[in-house]
Amino acid sequence: MDFADVKNIMQDAGVTIIGVATASGQERAVKALQFGVAIKSPGYNVFISGIAGTGRLTTIKRLLEEITVECTPSPDRCYVYSIKEPDNPGILEFDRGHGRKFKEDIEATVRYLRRKIPEILTGEAYTEARGKIVDSYEKREKALLMEFQKKIESEGFALVPVQVGPVTQPQVFPLFQGKPVPIEELEQLAGEGKVTVKEYSDAEQKLQALRKEFTSVARKGSAIANEMMKKVEEMERQAVAGVVDLIFEELAGRYKSNQRVLDFLESIREYTLNNIQIFKRNDEQDAEGAMLTPGKVEGNPFIVYKVNVIQDNTDREPCPVVIETSPTYTNLFGTIERTVDARGFFQTDHTRIKAGALLRADGGFLVVNALDALTEPGVWKALKRTLIYRKLEIQPLDTFFQIGSIALKPEPIAINVKVILIGDPYIYDILYDSEEDFKKIFKVKADFDSEAKRDEQKIEEYSRFIARICKVEHLMHFDRSGVAAVIEYAARRAGKQDKLWTRFSDIADLLRESSFWASKNSHKLVNREDVLKSLDSLIERNNLYEDKVQEMIEEDVLMIDTTGERVGQVNGLSVYDIGYYSFGRPTRITAAVGAGKAGITSIERDSNLSGKIHDKGVATLSGYLREKFAKEKPLSLSASIAFEQSYSGVDGDSASSTELYAIFSSLSNLPIKQGIAVTGSVNQKGDVQPIGGVNQKIEGFFQVCKAKGLTGDQGVIIPTRNMKDLVLRDEVVQAVKGGKFHIYPVAKIEEGIELLTGRAAGKLDPKGKYEKNSIFYLVEKRLKEMSGEKEENQTRRKGKRRRR
Repeated sequence: MDFADVKNIMQDAGVTIIGVATASGQERAVKALQFGVAIKSPGYNVFISGIAGTGRLTTIKRLLEEITVECTPSPDRCYVYSIKEPDNPGILEFDRGHGRKFKEDIEATVRYLRRKIPEILTGEAYTEARGKIVDSYEKREKALLMEFQKKIESEGFALVPVQVGPVTQPQVFPLFQGKPVPIEELEQLAGEGKVTVKEYSDAEQKLQALRKEFTSVARKGSAIANEMMKKVEEMERQAVAGVVDLIFEELAGRYKSNQRVLDFLESIREYTLNNIQIFKRNDEQDAEGAMLTPGKVEGNPFIVYKVNVIQDNTDREPCPVVIETSPTYTNLFGTIERTVDARGFFQTDHTRIKAGALLRADGGFLVVNALDALTEPGVWKALKRTLIYRKLEIQPLDTFFQIGSIALKPEPIAINVKVILIGDPYIYDILYDSEEDFKKIFKVKADFDSEAKRDEQKIEEYSRFIARICKVEHLMHFDRSGVAAVIEYAARRAGKQDKLWTRFSDIADLLRESSFWASKNSHKLVNREDVLKSLDSLIERNNLYEDKVQEMIEEDVLMIDTTGERVGQVNGLSVYDIGYYSFGRPTRITAAVGAGKAGITSIERDSNLSGKIHDKGVATLSGYLREKFAKEKPLSLSASIAFEQSYSGVDGDSASSTELYAIFSSLSNLPIKQGIAVTGSVNQKGDVQPIGGVNQKIEGFFQVCKAKGLTGDQGVIIPTRNMKDLVLRDEVVQAVKGGKFHIYPVAKIEEGIELLTGRAAGKLDPKGKYEKNSIFYLVEKRLKEMSGEKEENQTRRKGKRRRR
């Protein structure tokens, strides 16, 4: 093919990069993406469909960064402690950049109070007033005890301090010889006769009564102490209330337009006045060292003042574009981190709530690979729920699966994010058919095509793409011949002369490898020779299986004739696809016919080695034969067709015309030229239909003919409609130009059989008969013979019965 239209090739390293709006060959996808991005209604998230490497991610990123969309600025968000519901941290929202400021304000307030409150409570005036109150209550408590002490001493008892565990408590003891002794010792003395039994009995009874009375006295003393503590606490509250109220009033004035913030400030103001004792500690580590037990304040009383800025938009764009390349549950939705204490129990608090990509993308766009989202545990279900209700719940993954427990349940966050999934078409189809919710939340589909129409604009865009990759990756630049070779390769990969392959990741690999070979060859610019060397190297790295097949053909292990003529035998063409690499090779197809009414059978089908499309192609042959030769009476034929030496299964209908030619040859007993291979499917009307892999098939047969010896009579029959798809290697093109190899386009089955046999197919005369000795004449004659043989035998048998 001629690529003379490859012009205006950009060699300048500073060439303009292809713009997003003109992403090569992806105008349809770009329009769909622009629509999905612009529409604000719920559910209009976008699914980007197309094979990998077609520039989906690059285009999405650039489009989202450059498109002018009005985005609602996402607020700063902070999780704070909830005094009323300790297990349910609340969310506070602020204007952009003010969340961090609020945290700093609270921290400054706590620092001020930790300094100021101890100053007040250790001041001379407060200490003196407090001392008077404490003295008065201590005197009352002491007088109560002294009165009880005098009473029991007069009755022969005394109060003795006794160590009970870690504390010392006064207890009533009887006196013996002026010394307090335990009642058990007094009992022992009674047994020794040192005191009378009556004295012991009276002492025991009186002790029980005094102990009850002492319990009452102790209660009164505790009441006095509690009253004193309340009095002191109230005095402390009054002493610091002015300072506390003043600073919180000042804070409230800064956030007076935010009611939720005002409510939070009021709650911690009350907490401060009710917990003044925590500010008396001089050692900050004592106050904050312990981790908060979920739902409790005792662990770290200052946790109440901690502000967790989970979303800080100070330095972020109004429309963030977050591309999450590792969309695990934690990375997408966030988590609540935990620690394990010395007892082995989990501990956490609201400061350990961590944001994920969904929250970072709030107000903008989140781009995620669809397959990753489906395969990562818990992600897909949680993502659907988040998009349906537009609320983000942050929990650890084990809580989602109900295999773990955590005391915290943070308040859900209302989010506004546009999710863009990138996936293959089959993933979209599966989700659309099987997931009812999918249709509701991904209403926009943007298809990225793997090919684009080849025109001057696309060629220029390709040239710019080449220049950009060379500039960004510091590769050697390409001359005109090098760029033309790359574009030829793009057309070849697309499989059509008027199309270009848009899987740019593959093209970029070719550029890198071509630059490498140019450097090895000491070229200043990458030329056509370097590109072809890169392609040859690529093939060599991947074509071991192809070489093995070729070797078996050359050694006649796989039997392929490229010269001579054979009846009922045609060289068909197949494409072997082994992942990245595909190649074509001939396959011997044979047909055997005989009398009967079994019709056409496929040995592959009977052996369960064929696919449904191949079976359809075989069935089509019967339709064609009926249309051609059985309009007046039933078709009487038993024919079998086979792909010889094929044991791994076949599919597709591209060999259906080849199979029909083999049947014609067997029926007419006309030999077929083995130097001509055939590809193309046929319909019931005899039209030869286009097929795929035409370039690989032609090149595959060419390689076999080349190995066995080119005669100048060899070639390939292809459908006429495949001519525009030819992008053959230079070697094949030169062989065709030199008359050493041929490509025969055919539109009708008659054209093909004439090329293969060298005889006219035949046309019907006015009497409805085919021209004598034409192919169809011989075929029809054979069919009549096979169907009439049975009738003739029956007539003969009837004649014999009559003679008897």
